[in-house]
Amino acid sequence: MQHLERVEIDETRLQAGPLRLPVQWVNRPNLDFRGFAGEIASGIARPGDAVRILPSGRESHIQRIVTKDGDLGLAVAGQSVTLTLADEVDCSRGDIIVAADAPAEVADQFETTIVWMAEEPLLPGRSYWLKIGAKTVSASVTEPKYKINVNTLEHLAAKQLELNEIAVCNISLDQPVAFDPYADNHDTGGFILIDRITNGTVGAGMIRFALRRAQNIHWQALDVSKATRAAAKNQRPAVLWFTGLSGAGKSTIANLVEKKLLAMGRHTYILDGDNVRHGLNRDLGFTDADRVENIRRVAEVARLMTDAGLIVLVSFISPFRSERRLARDLMPEGEFLEVYVDTPLAVAEQRDVKGLYKKARAGELKNFTGIDSPYEPPEHPEIRVDTTAITPADAAELVVARMDERGEDYSI
Repeated sequence: MQHLERVEIDETRLQAGPLRLPVQWVNRPNLDFRGFAGEIASGIARPGDAVRILPSGRESHIQRIVTKDGDLGLAVAGQSVTLTLADEVDCSRGDIIVAADAPAEVADQFETTIVWMAEEPLLPGRSYWLKIGAKTVSASVTEPKYKINVNTLEHLAAKQLELNEIAVCNISLDQPVAFDPYADNHDTGGFILIDRITNGTVGAGMIRFALRRAQNIHWQALDVSKATRAAAKNQRPAVLWFTGLSGAGKSTIANLVEKKLLAMGRHTYILDGDNVRHGLNRDLGFTDADRVENIRRVAEVARLMTDAGLIVLVSFISPFRSERRLARDLMPEGEFLEVYVDTPLAVAEQRDVKGLYKKARAGELKNFTGIDSPYEPPEHPEIRVDTTAITPADAAELVVARMDERGEDYSI
């Protein structure tokens, strides 16, 4: 009873904290009014208070606190209000308005605690949507540091997370976000993870702290741009992503396409699945988690090569739609073309050029796509090649022709 009489009420604690208002909506009914609406997560807001917009860092002052019942002289945690600012600053949905003298942190890599809520396991390296407040960004979870036994609180080794498991994991975002540690503020330190394909919520998490390396790494501005490099090659960069079962003919067709593009004066490079596993990805096996990391690395390399102005032909089984979506999302609109080399399993197995299907059927090769590991066919590829109906040479002609039909001959 003494504890209950003396315990700090959470609302009082939040009001005593620094101002945090996650912006849910920018209200601009006319040119004379621009307000930023949201629920105050912590602190107190008053007209005249100095504030900062995160993650941009721009500063201003609160001009008015607007509600449907009229302006307020003060607003506290838990109230939904619209703030107008003294300056025309860049602020949009997902940003946070904070006290200028006590700002939140900004980072893109964190140590977090994650509760997994999906039947499909969390695969390290796979890209998910992360929603924190009103902001949604792309996130990738690294291999769990450890999972927690909920009965004993014992720390256990883990490679992935299954349904209802809890683990401490590092997480990396594609852009910085403003946050507070969850222990300080649940609203600005909690997040959910969303599957990029199904849009279902698959996990929930709490930010513990930003990783030091995230605070010490900064993007270096360069004078020579992607457009300049592409102009020097007289072409538009692109990724042609060939996907299909083992033995479908991806490498054969990609090789023929490259020869045709070179004959047209294009600058190209092929990233082939088997070749890359001899070097960059030689440390990876064929589990689902390893396949995810395999494609993540190759997608990043392909992006760097297009930044150099090249047309990159990627020939990988890439069995999962999520990772192919990740590769697509790394590229600007129109610079990623998915080529589905559509060959039925029975036909690919009959070819069995490398003898891999025979080994897989005999149990000598585990996690082989099409046998004991799934392949998720593209739903809307830019180009589909039916290898049961046309030859590899005709398929290569089709790919180049389709590029021309789309008005994408890649010349500048």
